[in-house]
Amino acid sequence: MKAWVHDKTGDPDILQLRDRPKPEPGPGELLIRNRAVGLNPVDWKFVLWGHDSWEWPHIPGVDGAGEVEAVGDGVHHIAPGTRVAYHNDLLKPGSFAEYTVIPARAAIPLPAALPFAAAAAIPCPGLTARQAIDKVALWPGAHVLVTGASGAVGGALLQLASARGWVVHAVGSASQSERLLRLGAATVTDYRQHGWKEDWAKRARHQPLNAVFDMVNGAHAASLAPLLTANGHLVCIQDRQETAPLPAFSTTISLHEVGLNAMHAHACDRQWGRLVAAGAEIAQHISEGLFDPQLIEIAGFDELPQALARLKAGPNPGNRVVVL
Repeated sequence: MKAWVHDKTGDPDILQLRDRPKPEPGPGELLIRNRAVGLNPVDWKFVLWGHDSWEWPHIPGVDGAGEVEAVGDGVHHIAPGTRVAYHNDLLKPGSFAEYTVIPARAAIPLPAALPFAAAAAIPCPGLTARQAIDKVALWPGAHVLVTGASGAVGGALLQLASARGWVVHAVGSASQSERLLRLGAATVTDYRQHGWKEDWAKRARHQPLNAVFDMVNGAHAASLAPLLTANGHLVCIQDRQETAPLPAFSTTISLHEVGLNAMHAHACDRQWGRLVAAGAEIAQHISEGLFDPQLIEIAGFDELPQALARLKAGPNPGNRVVVL
């Protein structure tokens, strides 16, 4: 098979298209014939960083969509030819290839009418957003703040939160205001606006925030903790809170971290079943026009390193995918 590989760490331009052995699925696994590959920030980051558990040369990529080519021993619930999307373990050989082996429990079934390019945009952004949403128990009418709302995960989170009846306040790029409102934001704040946090502190005195979803970093998330009302939720989608950002027994907020890849090492089959069902629901909603996959680029497989470099350079008001 053809696959994009690297022998060392570096920028996307170190990737090389080579012939590699076609893998075979083991027990509990599927071999997927990839038709589209979703590109995510974690891809270029780990091409740059590497990982001690990798075997070299390494095939990167966590998201893909295609057809089941073959099933491993013990897999009885899914048949060859089934259309699926998936998030694969970043420690394993990935989706930047014609074929990828994945855990059978990670396969998201797809509607027949859903294009593979749209399906490949579901797993990392959509499931990360869904995990973040599920961290908090809120009610219709609850007010939440989403930073980094202009990105792919932010756009997915806006749609999922709005569908739950939450009042979603987006912090993002001013140039994306119209799009963010269309995706479900009730208000949009320009993150480049000087003093926007202070302005929100004043607003929060009259309209308390029940949750903050931050996609910047741990320190940024901590700076927003004072905006939360009693028993609020601070959800970190990038980084985590190593220490409590507020004094004990003040607003008694809950701290949450989100890491989709942790599912591969630590989640049980029931957890995977719920997550795959959530992905299947997003896929169905895309096919019905009820969820925007936020596609901003569909490139060819031979252009993958260049598309990944564009993702790294940004901005990325949505998802970049490549098709095979």
